[in-house]
Amino acid sequence: MSSPDPVTVEAELRETVYDVASELWERPELGLEEHEAARLLSGLLEEEGFSVDRGVADLPTAFVAEYGSGEPVIGILGEYDALPEMSQAVSARKEPLESGAPGHGCGHNLFAAGSLGGALGAKRAMESGGVEGTLRLYGTPAEELGVGKVYMAREGLFDDLSAAISWHPGWLASATRGSCLAVDSLHVTFEGTASHAAAVPEAGRSALDALHLLDTGIEFMREHVPDSARIHYAVTGGGGAPNVVPAEASGLYYVRAESREEVARLTEWIEDAAEGAAMMTQTEAIVDLVNSMYGLLPNETLADRVEEVMASVGSVGFDEADRAFAAELKSTLDPGTVENAVAAQGVDEATEAELRERALADEPVRTEGDEGVGSYSTDVGDVSWVVPTAQFRAPTWPVGTPAHSWQAVAAGGDFGREAAVYAARVVAATTVDLLSDPETLAAAREEFEERRGGRGYETAMTDSPPADRSELPY
Repeated sequence: MSSPDPVTVEAELRETVYDVASELWERPELGLEEHEAARLLSGLLEEEGFSVDRGVADLPTAFVAEYGSGEPVIGILGEYDALPEMSQAVSARKEPLESGAPGHGCGHNLFAAGSLGGALGAKRAMESGGVEGTLRLYGTPAEELGVGKVYMAREGLFDDLSAAISWHPGWLASATRGSCLAVDSLHVTFEGTASHAAAVPEAGRSALDALHLLDTGIEFMREHVPDSARIHYAVTGGGGAPNVVPAEASGLYYVRAESREEVARLTEWIEDAAEGAAMMTQTEAIVDLVNSMYGLLPNETLADRVEEVMASVGSVGFDEADRAFAAELKSTLDPGTVENAVAAQGVDEATEAELRERALADEPVRTEGDEGVGSYSTDVGDVSWVVPTAQFRAPTWPVGTPAHSWQAVAAGGDFGREAAVYAARVVAATTVDLLSDPETLAAAREEFEERRGGRGYETAMTDSPPADRSELPY
């Protein structure tokens, strides 16, 4: 292994990682609106000598920054979108900075900062000599909407990569070895006929009735879908006054399963159910595919390499103040939530018992079997079906903390930044290793092709990407 000295990487880049993580946390932007984040990140990379292509794949807040030339080509993924209504102070009690404002409940401020630091650390090693090839950092917007990487993959922006490296905030330091659920997002609108609900109800055709019938049909579907499948929905429009027969009603539906094929089957079933609901109510059903993502294609070869790097980097390096604040935050979590989160990791009994007692899990841990499928979804899955992809987690939150929680936001504005530095060190070292190791890249590619089994990547998203949130149908 030819990794750069992790301590050197940390000393050079800690301030940059901290500053970027803090600035993004203080100025959270929703998916497709991350203009300041994209400008900050791409600008810093440009100052460091990267060539930057902005607005790629017709996504105004996406970019690709490149340094070096020739093969191999290693890509680093970076996300920076926030979540709506997740504003939270750095506090051990729920305390929005601004009621109703967005916040980084999934830690993408840390994700972007850690990936940036990793790219700059790898670039330092390339400058020092002995490491050749091409390094790219992909600014991938709107992950929470399942938008960015899907359209970037559709445009072939990852096609020439030898490998991709990604990471994600969490509460454990571990290489990702399992998969996750593929997902389709559908927006269904029913159009009927308005009428006075009391005086002339016979003249109306209720779009809301159709929506209720569709939701009832989905509830009956649940008996006949695989145990790992997930279908959930929200009403996005249902009329404004009880004495008016609603002429329009709409809902947003997520369909998740372990394979793209199963997701497609369930999506078609829901489309049929929507048509049936429309027939029963003499309304019209309009079904729009909002997004469509693949599950992660695991790569044990790259996971092994990341695990080796994490072991060489060692612990995150939290101080006593970090641990004290983490303990305060953990005390606000439901004990059952923490217990379930720890039990789900698939670690040995001794490690499980130790994790339960700790506020921060800052030592790397091996988790998840090769066959494990997480119940989450991410557009990193689309990248992993195009190129061999490594992914890992870093402990940016207290043990057992759920993503999309106020506790995650609070941690991300404080000690989570130290974990982002750790992630930068792992990303940098892994990148340099892969640039210097054609044998590992060849083995990763062989495993990638074997797992794909002749299946190629083809997204169901055929329309132009939304230019901003106003173009989303919900």
